[in-house]
Formats: sequence, C-alpha cells, structure tokens
Amino acid sequence: MKRILMIGYHFPPLAGSSGIQRTLRFVQHLPSFGWQPLVITANVRAYERISDDLMADVPTDTIVHRAFALDTARHLSLGGRYVGWMARPDRWVSWRFDAVRVGLRMIKRYRPDAIWSTYPIATAHLIGADLNRRTGVPWLADFRDPMAQEGYPEDPLLWQSFKRIEMEAVRNARLSLFTTPGAARVYRQRYPEVAERIVVLENGYDEESFSFVQLEHHAPINPGAITLLHSGIVYPAERDPTELIVALRVLKESGQLVVGTLKIRFRAPVHVQPLRALAQTHGVEDFIECCPPIAYRDAIAEMLRADGLLVMQAANCNEQIPAKIYEYLRARRPIVALTDPAGDTATTLAAAGVKDIVPLDSATAIADQLMRFVDASRRSAIALPYVDSVKKASRLARTAELVSLLNSVVP
Repeated sequence: MKRILMIGYHFPPLAGSSGIQRTLRFVQHLPSFGWQPLVITANVRAYERISDDLMADVPTDTIVHRAFALDTARHLSLGGRYVGWMARPDRWVSWRFDAVRVGLRMIKRYRPDAIWSTYPIATAHLIGADLNRRTGVPWLADFRDPMAQEGYPEDPLLWQSFKRIEMEAVRNARLSLFTTPGAARVYRQRYPEVAERIVVLENGYDEESFSFVQLEHHAPINPGAITLLHSGIVYPAERDPTELIVALRVLKESGQLVVGTLKIRFRAPVHVQPLRALAQTHGVEDFIECCPPIAYRDAIAEMLRADGLLVMQAANCNEQIPAKIYEYLRARRPIVALTDPAGDTATTLAAAGVKDIVPLDSATAIADQLMRFVDASRRSAIALPYVDSVKKASRLARTAELVSLLNSVVP
C-alpha cells in the first residue's frame, strides 16, 4: 500500500467549519484505493471550538500526529492586541515549526510516497513546502480556493505573505488543486509556465452521513410555515444578506408575505448580531431565525427536513463554490440560489438541474424568486436536483479522482 502524508489544520475534533470534511473524507476513503493516509494536524488547544461528533469517523488505524500550535489571538495577545508578524500568514503560524519536525520524523519512519497540504490555513502550505524541500517527496498543494486576490487580504503585508506562499506552492508542487474551474482558470492565467500542473478537484458530500439520518427526522421544521434553510456562515461581504432582508421587507409591506407564511432559518451564521440588527431595522425579524451550531449529522438531518435550502454567494466569489452546496444537492431538497448567474456556484447548480438562481445584490429579483418559491412549495411543484449529478459529487467519487492524480505523479 502506498502512503500519503496529509497536512491539514481542519481535522476532528475541530468544530464549526465545513472545511473539515475534505480532509476527513479523503482519510476515510483513501485506504480502499490502496493509499494509507498519515495525518499531521494541530494540537487541540489551537482550536477555538471542539466537538467529538466527528471523531468516530476517523478510522481507528489512522496515524494522526498533532503538532504544537497556538492561536495568536487567544494565546499570545495582550489586552486583545498582538504584533502583526505573529499572525502572518495566519494566527496559527506557530504550528509550522513543530509540524515540520514531526513531519520529518514521520517521513523517515513511514516513507510516504507523496505529501498533501491543504489551505485555507496558509501555514499548511508552509509546512508542505518545507518538507518537500528537505526530503524531495512529491508534493500536492490543495488550494481549494484562490489565496492572494485583488483586495484580499486587505492588509498589504498579509497579502504579500499570501502571494509568496502561493508562488512557491504553485511553482514547486507537482500539482496544485482547486475546487472550482474558475479558480483553476485564474491560476493557469497567473502562472502559465505551470498551467498543466493546475487541476480541479471539487468538494463533495459524505454518503455515510446521510445514511445515518433516520426517516423520523424528516418532520417539518416549522409546521404550517415554509422554511428556507441557510446552513453555515453568513459572511458580511461574501454572503451579504442585506438585499435578501430588503426583499422580505418589500414583500411584507406589499402584503404578499404575512408573518407565519415563510421562515428563513440561519443555522450557525456566526455573525448573529449584525444579522438580527439588519432584520430589526427593516422590520422583518419575525421572518428569520438565527440558530446555534449543531452536530454535523444533525445539520444534515435539518437539511432533509427543510422545505428549501438557501445559497448565498456574492459575485466577488465567482471562482468559489461553498462546500455546503454538495450536501444541499445530496439532500435533494429545493434549492434557492442567490448568486451571480455567471459564477461557478451558479454553473454547478444549473448543471445539476437547479433553476432558481438570481443575483444576491438585487432585492427586486430576490423578492420575485421568494414568491415563486413559496408558490411552488404550496403546489409541490419545485424541481429537485438530478440524481446522476448528485451521485458524481460523492466524497468517494472525489477520492477516486484524487487517487488518479496521485498515481500520475508517484512512480
């Protein structure tokens, strides 16, 4: 059996990030394709929130080493302040030093055939680069999404740090992996000399997690009201809910929607107070619910019970697809997508049979779409995602793609 050393900050028992699923599910499925995963992750103290709900999904024979790591903001600040370089490229940069030491020891002992590091914690790529440089083991840099973008990060020094890491990774890794065609296209244009080494490996859903959900969990969330569920973080810029809230106000004032007809549930939105304040400002607080985080499989069960699933993605993220999209597709509930029709999120949903796609920045279009959704829900006339498209998006299928890529770079 071949071996792969996987470097990922997001790993159980970390809680509160859908990004954990990518590494975890590869770890689960790789052995069935003849690859043994060896994991380097951060010490649990580095995680802001933890939960044991996914620990049982880590195969018992998986070799996992947790390197020393601190969160600069929580562990190294004085009065809530800290020196900028201590959180560059991210707040867990301290993880780098012990992770490289641990990685060298693991490489000497287990002789892995490949190294894989995964963003969005940029320090993971620093670790991958160090280990590749010192050992020559082929390295795959899993970017998922773009790093240094126009206007992001806003801090010029942090942007430069991201750019340096990005350049080293793209030029030295055997393959650079992105989760969307748009992101891969941007990087092929940015680094044409290595364009053939920039590939797409999308996110997916975990079939086993859905199989654990019992039929009795499918009772309506809000009996008597149509519930539209947004599961996950509501980012102030990338998933700005302002125009959605304005649309609700317009529908309420026009009498098209009355209280009790429609509920929009935001599950684990993180930015709860700004969301509630926005709803109160527009007088539509009775139409929304802000709910705390729940265990992963409970969140899956909630998706299955919702009357519809809400996607929000701004045009400034056209080269990104929320990982939650694939779980939405597998849930096979009606999907209402508020996103740029020209972006990768819209393209992926449209290919899977989702027709309800309007821009996130147009209250008028959103209001029309909400009324079409409510009307179609009442008539049970909403089209569901195509079965064939759903099957292709499983984590097992994505692992098969990863193995194909690994076999292309490992002798």
